[in-house]
Amino acid sequence: MSAEMEDRAAIREREAAVAAAAHAGSARRTELAKLECVPGVAKPDPVLIADGVRRTFGGLTAVDVDHVEVQRGTITALIGPNGAGKTTFFNLLTGFDRPDGGRWMFDGKPLTRQPAYRIARQGMVRTFQLTKALMRLSCLENMKLAAGGQSGERFAGAFWRPRWRAQEREIEQRALALLERFKLLPMRNEFAGTLSGGQRKLLEMARALMTQPSLIMLDEPMAGVNPALTQALLGHVTDLRNEGMTVVFVEHDMDVVMGISDWVVCMASGSVIAEGPPESMSSNEAVVDAYLGHRHGEAAG
Repeated sequence: MSAEMEDRAAIREREAAVAAAAHAGSARRTELAKLECVPGVAKPDPVLIADGVRRTFGGLTAVDVDHVEVQRGTITALIGPNGAGKTTFFNLLTGFDRPDGGRWMFDGKPLTRQPAYRIARQGMVRTFQLTKALMRLSCLENMKLAAGGQSGERFAGAFWRPRWRAQEREIEQRALALLERFKLLPMRNEFAGTLSGGQRKLLEMARALMTQPSLIMLDEPMAGVNPALTQALLGHVTDLRNEGMTVVFVEHDMDVVMGISDWVVCMASGSVIAEGPPESMSSNEAVVDAYLGHRHGEAAG
């Protein structure tokens, strides 16, 4: 078989896989629409389950989540006013902070108190509100660094050049493909520090995909991004879901939340106060109170 025929076969196989994943995702979203809109509602096929997760700083309770589940293969938005505990909750689940109590499971495996690198190896990765690109490395080097299981990183393996050279070529091809997908291929040899804020957001999302995750958590991916790049980011997020990946993202822009999310979880004062489809949030009294205050109705009157 020629290389061209192999490429065509690979493309057809990928298109078929994406179509199957999109069909499955549509079925899952239909199932979500039938659920009761209450905090902690059980999902038909949860990929992430958290119970009793608590984090305090002195006398301040930053996170106190009794129970929450994330449906597999969907986009879940995590919303709430500033100081609601959204980013702290992200930090706990992904191993960047230590909880005072609670447990959580990802794809049936317990992840409680595991370090961030082990959680990432399990297939759950995250990006940051303030991007963590390595500024003095090129975009391509940033991408290649994120790939896991590199035999050349081990002391003994580093001396066996034929083994890691083949792997290095495969990693570079995967990195270039992702840079092309995120419209960063022309910048592959540029330092990450020369990119705009929006381009660094794209690079961080692309770099996260180098780990080949099944769940990606995005902390305010649209913050500080110009409108043109915002649309590109939105397209990439929905593409991830259509390919079968689970996406959880923190966002303050309600137009973005309404436009791409399948399910919304609202936090306030560290706790989950509401869950439901995006269209249910604007009429949810607990959500309105969290954003406008408990006396908003009296003020309006």
